[in-house]
Amino acid sequence: MQSPAGDANAARCSSCNTELAPTALSCPACGTLVHSAALKQIVAEADAAKASGDLQAANTAWQRALDLLPYGSQQHNAITARLAESTRQLAGSSSPIVAKDPDAPWYKRYAAGIGAFVILALTKGKFLLLGLTKAKTLLSMFAFFGVYWTLYGWPFALGLVMTIYVHEMGHVFVLTRLGIESSAPMFIPGLGAFIVSKRRFDDPSIDARVGLGGPVWGLGAGVVAWLAYRATGIEVLGAIAAVTGFINLFNLIPVWQLDGSHAFRALTRWQRWAVVGAVAATYYVARQPMLLFVGAGAVFRGFQKTDVEGDRTALVTFIGLVLALAWLSGTHATARG
Repeated sequence: MQSPAGDANAARCSSCNTELAPTALSCPACGTLVHSAALKQIVAEADAAKASGDLQAANTAWQRALDLLPYGSQQHNAITARLAESTRQLAGSSSPIVAKDPDAPWYKRYAAGIGAFVILALTKGKFLLLGLTKAKTLLSMFAFFGVYWTLYGWPFALGLVMTIYVHEMGHVFVLTRLGIESSAPMFIPGLGAFIVSKRRFDDPSIDARVGLGGPVWGLGAGVVAWLAYRATGIEVLGAIAAVTGFINLFNLIPVWQLDGSHAFRALTRWQRWAVVGAVAATYYVARQPMLLFVGAGAVFRGFQKTDVEGDRTALVTFIGLVLALAWLSGTHATARG
């Protein structure tokens, strides 16, 4: 039984000796930070990492600091601002999509970069294995696999679950490059999969970059399946490629929490209408029904007000994905026809 004087072994404030709750981050009486010593060390590590040019390590340190600060406090807001600045610098210095020379021809600035991103997605085998080390990912993946095995057979189910996994790891990869922690992919049978970022970011360009990372990697997975189909003639590989294109095109619909909605956060009104025009032109050529939904969502968002400066990288990547995924989703039908 606890005495009225309190537990003698309980943690106490170093300044005023007030007893602290086990989860307290600051003293309720005088406001002294509970983890002030650890915070000084972490801030020193972050500053040293930033000074040496290792922005990813700096971001990781800032996030550790946020976990030890009361939300909404002056210190928490200051660290959040420094983390946001570091994240923007990291995003600007490591863009794999656009070349830095603004005077270069457009096809050199964008086409080569998109190709590099696809190659990057195809060659990150070690990174892709990372999510498979998580028990929750494996269990949910097997449940998802079982549902589609029952419906369509194991070869198609296996290919589908792996391409969706690659899509989700595309998001994780971009978050990791920006020094932002996230969960491993979780599968929901009959619906798809998702990841959860450990930190909210307000920068629309960062949101767009993370959102489009999934479809870019998903496109890479679909292209691999298509190349395998062309090399072997195995019908199920062609079906996997086409369905992968369809699923990733669906994710570009700019509504709700779909990837396209995150990308549209970074677009001005005229850029959104540029997407509408690109989708309309692609539908005229490809006749892919999913483009009607992408276009409808883009028209709806085109009428909404936005005060962003606009992100050309997001615009070009979005339009490139629309073209490539519309092609990919129709490849198997074209080959069979």
